Amino acid sequence: MARVKKTRGDRAIAWIEEHCLIPEGRHVGQPFKLRPWQKEVIRGIYNSPTRRVVISFGRKNGKTALSAVLTLLHLCGPEARPNSQLFSAAQSLEQAAILFALAAKIVRMSPSLREYVGIRDTAKQLFCSELGTLYRALSAEASTAYGFSPVFVVHDELGQVVGPRSELYEALETAAGAQDEPLSIVISTQAPNDAALLSVLIDDAKTGADPRVKLFLYTASPDVDPFGDEAMKAANPALGDFLNPVEVRDQAEGARRMPAREAAYRNLVLNQRVNMHNPLISRTVWERNGDEPSPEALDECQTWIGLDLSARNDLTAAVAVARDADGIWHVDCRFWMPEIGLHDRAHRDRVPYDVWADQGFIELTPGASVDYGFVAAWLAEYCATHNVVAVKFDRWRMDVLKAELSRIGAELPLEPFGQGFKDMTPAIDVMESSLVAGSVRHGGNPVLSMCAANAIAIRDSAGNRKLDKVKSTGRIDGLVAMAMAIGSAAQTGSELEMQPFLVIQ
Repeated sequence: MARVKKTRGDRAIAWIEEHCLIPEGRHVGQPFKLRPWQKEVIRGIYNSPTRRVVISFGRKNGKTALSAVLTLLHLCGPEARPNSQLFSAAQSLEQAAILFALAAKIVRMSPSLREYVGIRDTAKQLFCSELGTLYRALSAEASTAYGFSPVFVVHDELGQVVGPRSELYEALETAAGAQDEPLSIVISTQAPNDAALLSVLIDDAKTGADPRVKLFLYTASPDVDPFGDEAMKAANPALGDFLNPVEVRDQAEGARRMPAREAAYRNLVLNQRVNMHNPLISRTVWERNGDEPSPEALDECQTWIGLDLSARNDLTAAVAVARDADGIWHVDCRFWMPEIGLHDRAHRDRVPYDVWADQGFIELTPGASVDYGFVAAWLAEYCATHNVVAVKFDRWRMDVLKAELSRIGAELPLEPFGQGFKDMTPAIDVMESSLVAGSVRHGGNPVLSMCAANAIAIRDSAGNRKLDKVKSTGRIDGLVAMAMAIGSAAQTGSELEMQPFLVIQ
């Protein structure tokens, strides 16, 4: 009978199971027996050309152990290349030390590995002198990554990176370009929002545009009960094996009883893109309202505008809303930023302002600060072509905008809108209830979506709420403007005993 030839993935699996021992836990010291889902991942990596693989599942599913044995596979196993450099990259020194420590434990426990692999605990390095291979753990100190030429990199917990850019990630990925067949493994629980680097990589992998990019994503569908077994099993391949199902169910019940814990549970256990800081509007609710607004409703119905000028070198937002006869809010938004310093702000905030500007979602004004002349011109034109009832504004820097409006001879229905609990509470209530009811059409504008994902409301002792820019996780100007516009429209409607919003004939 002909002998079946082992694939590259099969050889990797056989080597791990022969030479690696479980470094900790209740099965410590036992042979490293790979589970079927782990074998699927390994075969997926090695049985066809792979440049990058993204592996994402809930916490406590053996992420670090899998990373450690794959690192050893390239350090001294069948995937090792003589005189090659290997790295694991993490966002903190503590996280970087965890993967190194686990790999070092495996080496110390294995009779076959400890003969060939040296350990430098202080430097967090492993080396195989016979092959000339060297592994080193790095944290997010980007300067330490330049000058290297890695053939293998593990990006550990990349979901912790805020925004779409990481200097350490980019330094290692560009450094790998000198190798013929470099391999990067991204292994992490999901990031909280779409703009994060890990989310960008996952979404790119989903397109299948590059067949050398592989994705193994274990996540609970938003359509299933988040507290049920189906959701837990979907995101946790080790559930019922080395992940205790009783503990996971306890976490689910705790999140069910205490809503403040639900966001963290969804992100860390169900591996969903959910902001753990409990934003005012959940991602699911926001996406449910992502249909395109009706141009006819915006052109023909009464319209209210909310205006948040913010600082002159940051994001300025204007959001117009119109409510049709069916009670649906239609949202039209504009954003401005200064052209000079755009890339620096994108890097600082870790948000792709430059990309959004190229796509037309942000209008750039000349100079290093927002030219309010552009804002004034847009407001004047919009009010001239729409039935604008009021332009609600935060008083911050409004004197500068009024001067620009006066210069072009524009008289607009400007009305101040307080940012304290008294004025913002009813506005937030109406906006939130409308979103929950699915009666908003915001069109999925990425800048407005970013503001919604970042926004956090704080309460006073009486339970009133307002949006807080200090507590929030990034720019929220667009959502502040939207709340002012919807709150103003609802208040006007209430004063008119909620008569149908007028339509221009």
